Amino acid sequence: MSNTVIVGTQWGDEGKGKIVDMLAEKAGAIVRFQGGNNAGHTLVVDGEQCILHLIPSGVLHEGKKCLISNGVVLDPEVFLKEIDGLAAKGVDVSPARLMISKKTQIIMAYHKLLDNCRESMKSADSKIGTTGRGIGPCYEDKMSRIGVRAADLADPELLRAKIEAALVEKNVLFEKLFNVEPLDPEKVFQDLLPIAERVAPYLADVSSEIQNTIKEGKSVLFEGAQGVHLDIDHGTYPFVTSSNVVAGNAAAGSGCGPRQLERIIGICKAYTTRVGAGPFPTELFDEVGDTLQRVGHEFGATTGRKRRCGWLDMVVLRETARLCDLTEFALTKLDVLSDLDELKICVAYEYRGEKVAYPPQEQNGMAHVKPVYESMPGWKGDITKAKKYDELPVEARNYIARIEELSGVKVGIVSVGPDRAETIVR
Repeated sequence: MSNTVIVGTQWGDEGKGKIVDMLAEKAGAIVRFQGGNNAGHTLVVDGEQCILHLIPSGVLHEGKKCLISNGVVLDPEVFLKEIDGLAAKGVDVSPARLMISKKTQIIMAYHKLLDNCRESMKSADSKIGTTGRGIGPCYEDKMSRIGVRAADLADPELLRAKIEAALVEKNVLFEKLFNVEPLDPEKVFQDLLPIAERVAPYLADVSSEIQNTIKEGKSVLFEGAQGVHLDIDHGTYPFVTSSNVVAGNAAAGSGCGPRQLERIIGICKAYTTRVGAGPFPTELFDEVGDTLQRVGHEFGATTGRKRRCGWLDMVVLRETARLCDLTEFALTKLDVLSDLDELKICVAYEYRGEKVAYPPQEQNGMAHVKPVYESMPGWKGDITKAKKYDELPVEARNYIARIEELSGVKVGIVSVGPDRAETIVR
């Protein structure tokens, strides 16, 4: 298998975890290259569900290296909770196979407090829908060059000094702006020490691990979180995440060269969903939207929030294809569309009196577009038992063919159910 990057093509929740889990079988290492525990990847193997927020989705495959890279922001408490949960199920989570880059930024208690204080002060129409997990403030400290990195967890004196320095400014904000009690730097330090001791054995040079894996003739699977339209630069700003989600960041976010990225798979849900605030041109507020939400079990794996549902948006997918240079789509949740009489696909937008094929570049421009739809007949019956592409109803195959035609990207993988086995590889 080629070195492969997995990205979400919409606003996250496309089913990346399942596809990563499936492809991990042939990879030597699986790398999580951006984001934090504001994303959840749900895996279903033999009917048993497993939700991961930080640990790469390939961890369920015995003997595979699982690497958390420098592009990630890591909450060490969440990390330890995940490894304890996996260990209880008999999964090997030893430092011999599970590693954290020494350059990975650490989410601190003050990041989470700052995140929640800011969101609570905003009016209802200005909230961006943050998960409140400290992701944004942690990335801010990284860019301000005052962040705590994973390597600092093994250096108590440096760790204490960084905490003290970070809280000089933040405590002024807590006390004077947000009217909350300032944090005691020493208490933050002491609370973190036992956690740091448990995390320290997992620290490694992830760049070298990736390089060595490739030298051994094995492939590397790069796993992204969220979706491209939540990218801090290219998403629906300001309703975005705090990191670069596009495929190109797999190189910078993991410490390898861009020529190592050979295959780029965009995970695409057969319809569109979005969690939290932000523009959503094809959102449905009718019975069809309710059906997609109910049949698709559309609740966020991390927050539990109900996902907004709508028709497939090819403008969004076209933009992702050009931003990430996709080699193929993996189409998920096709089974959710079964038994709908009519399917609609958004093929373009009307924006400022013109028909456009790509999203407008102005801030919040997508809030002012009108989707242009074309209709296709749906299909009836259960498709979850289909093992080959030609076993799908002709209407389902026509739907897939139209996606390929409108995007210029082939659909190489089709998921017809939540389980690992319910997948067709073309």
